[in-house]
Amino acid sequence: MGGRSKARRRAVDVLYEADVRDLDAVTLLTERVGSPEVAPVSDYTVSLVEGVQANRSRIDELIVEHAEGWALHRMPPVDRAVLRLGLYELLWSDDVPPAVAIDEAVELAKALSTDDSPRFVNGVLGRMAGIKDRLRQAVRTPEQGADSSTAD
Repeated sequence: MGGRSKARRRAVDVLYEADVRDLDAVTLLTERVGSPEVAPVSDYTVSLVEGVQANRSRIDELIVEHAEGWALHRMPPVDRAVLRLGLYELLWSDDVPPAVAIDEAVELAKALSTDDSPRFVNGVLGRMAGIKDRLRQAVRTPEQGADSSTAD
């Protein structure tokens, strides 16, 4: 397993634990980084957890929109963590090709979740990859009306 793959696995572990314990993922990660019992955390893991947490509301909206017939709370927590990470890399990580983001997420689902999860993760992320450019533009464009300047 390569360095980035290990970082992704570690990020999913943190995202999963934060989800199940109803904690902020960045706070949990900060506790882990400072703990002497925990192996060092890579910069890429930190970047992934911070990125997912910063964009979590939008990520969750997109997952619900494209996970046909599935409410977010009904998905296994590990699948939510894998999808959040995969979607973050797909839309916000310019240095990760879409095929790599999807493949890595599918591999994590194979290793960590149910037999049906890899197909589910592949389907959801695959649908979003097909419209990635449009989604990227939408998530990176500030909402209209968010301009704090006022005209008098």
